[in-house]
Amino acid sequence: MNFNEAKAKLEALGQSHLLRWYDELGDMEQEALLAQIDALDPSLLEVFAKYGADGEAQRGKLEPLGALTIGEIEENRERFETAGLEAIRQGKIGAVLLAGGMGTRLGFDKPKGMYNIGKTHPLYIFECLIRNLMEVVDKAGTFVPLFIMTSEKNDEDTREFFEEQKYFGYNPEYVHFFVQDMAPAVDPDGKILLEEKGRIATSPNGNGGWFSSMAKAGLLGFLQREGIEWLNIFAVDNVLQRIADPCFVGATLLSGSESGAKVVAKADPQERVGVLCLEDGAPSIVEYYEMTEEMITRREPDGRLSYNFGVILNYLFRTDRLTELLGSSLQTHVVNKKVPFIDETGSLVKPTEPNAYKFETLVLDMVHQQRSCLSYEVERDKEFAPIKNPDGVDSVVSAQGLLEANGVVL
Repeated sequence: MNFNEAKAKLEALGQSHLLRWYDELGDMEQEALLAQIDALDPSLLEVFAKYGADGEAQRGKLEPLGALTIGEIEENRERFETAGLEAIRQGKIGAVLLAGGMGTRLGFDKPKGMYNIGKTHPLYIFECLIRNLMEVVDKAGTFVPLFIMTSEKNDEDTREFFEEQKYFGYNPEYVHFFVQDMAPAVDPDGKILLEEKGRIATSPNGNGGWFSSMAKAGLLGFLQREGIEWLNIFAVDNVLQRIADPCFVGATLLSGSESGAKVVAKADPQERVGVLCLEDGAPSIVEYYEMTEEMITRREPDGRLSYNFGVILNYLFRTDRLTELLGSSLQTHVVNKKVPFIDETGSLVKPTEPNAYKFETLVLDMVHQQRSCLSYEVERDKEFAPIKNPDGVDSVVSAQGLLEANGVVL
């Protein structure tokens, strides 16, 4: 894209201010800014305009969805594991680590996976996850292809860290990095912000963008050539996450479902967790803040909560179904955040309160695109230790305690 093309595009969008300092930029800075403008998705501005008027999209008819319970899984564990291990040995299973975030909330200015949670020796979040995956490798006798999604802000640090740590013993031939797509931030008037005179303020486009980002990175051909039929998606911040779990894989394959989701029974009715349910007959996830009091307290005849099973961001998707859905619309969420920017004088402003809006797609919305989903219950204390805060609930401290309870030496 050249300057005149960029100018025309921005004028049509009402965003001409992005070229305010163009003449002050060096050649490389100008080229980079034009590339960002070329990549701008006008539909995001349309989403923001609708957001201001209508808010989030309306939900369909929500109904409870049960789960394959821990007891039922134990009764069938041998059968499930046999099927799962066979699929892994045949190379049909890949794993995708969503690691585009930074450790900002932990007071850490590096990729979150680089955070050290050890007490007597270094133990990094990335290391915990690789150790968990290595247990499957040892059991199956083969490595699982691992795709690591980074972001523009942490890609270089993440790659260098894995090299420095010699991939924590994982075979680097099976590790593939790709960068998450970015989306611009806008002010309350819908004007796109600049973080520098020659750079648009952007942020990762949410964890729902992982498969489209894989496609943009040219990895779909690799999936097809290697015969990878299923991808297990998991988040960086849960250090007890069981990845490419043969039992989960086997149960999902044998169920005939198009996808699978690991869930935990809610600790109490008010727990702030997204719940797997049905929406207009298709699998879906309802967030805690979307639930009515009747939904929160509703119980089955046996006393169990009707909306009982919370998701932990560990999903299994068919690659052919994901490929089929590429290009279809995924709901874009508009989120109010603090975004540093330069003002009309070119001065950097670091807000102390939310001042802008980011655009995110969420992996939970991908669940609703599937025709079926196996809800697979796991033990909370063995598979759910998220690290979101320095202390308190879902924190470094709580995760350390759960790791130690599971025999991990810190």
